[in-house]
Amino acid sequence: MTRGTRTHTPKLKVHLLREGIVESAHQVEATVCDARGRLLSVAGNSETTAFVRSALKPFQSIAVVTTGTLERYELNDKDLAVICSSHQGTVEQARQVFNILWRANIDPSALQCPIPKGYQSSLQHNCSGKHAAMLAICQQRNWPLNTYLKKSSPVQYLILDKIGELLAMPGAELISAYDDCGAPTYSIKLSQMAHLYAQLASGNNLDLERIVRAMTYYPKMIAGEGAFDTELMRLTEGELVSKSGAEGIQCVGRVGQGMGLAIKVIDGSKRAKYATALHLLRSMGWIVPSIVETLAKKFVSLSNYKRLEVIGELSMI
Repeated sequence: MTRGTRTHTPKLKVHLLREGIVESAHQVEATVCDARGRLLSVAGNSETTAFVRSALKPFQSIAVVTTGTLERYELNDKDLAVICSSHQGTVEQARQVFNILWRANIDPSALQCPIPKGYQSSLQHNCSGKHAAMLAICQQRNWPLNTYLKKSSPVQYLILDKIGELLAMPGAELISAYDDCGAPTYSIKLSQMAHLYAQLASGNNLDLERIVRAMTYYPKMIAGEGAFDTELMRLTEGELVSKSGAEGIQCVGRVGQGMGLAIKVIDGSKRAKYATALHLLRSMGWIVPSIVETLAKKFVSLSNYKRLEVIGELSMI
């Protein structure tokens, strides 16, 4: 999938500075690939494996696009956006998830994602859109609804096959585990994450192109007001597609250019991945300085006394 042999370079460092003095530090690895899977640049080790977590959602959603489920239940791009989301459980977002279930004639009680602490319904769980899509596919295919999360479920096999096709490997070879929401997630290399996002952003696949259009046209559905993914996509107006994952995962695709960036913070820090993403997107010329400055006010300058500093650059392969 990659070319060349130099896949291991110095990691990036992210320092938390308190009035300019280092208080904490994080190590970060990052990889950039093109849509053919060729390695373009690296910080750290492109072969590092990690669970892709919620950054996988755009690719899990391929199943709902390719099975005709959207057309069967007259679902639109706003529905597709919330399917790809890690949302904040707002009324608007929960209603959008309910719309998917209502159109597919599925009771919300069929959702097997947990009820978040402090909320009243599984509809408000940040993964409920993904779960609703899995249920809608099962309904459309006459597959059992009550086992949709099991790795042996037909819908999970379907999703795994779609991901395997994009990675040009048998999906069965991927290491799987259950995510916190109860759905399967997969451990893959950073280079594979970057390759997936490069394909997502390439414009060479009509199904992926529809997913990108939904995510970038409805960025508020993907996370929510003030969240990194939402604000990055809103400010770049469709030029970047972005999706976070838990435990320090951040992936970004450059739309129309067929390039993907994957980031993994070794200790799982959320704050470090956002600062790293801005640092790398600026250095690669994927976003203009004014956007970096706007986002840095929240994601780099953490308070009057604290800010983040990213040290290091990607190395070209």
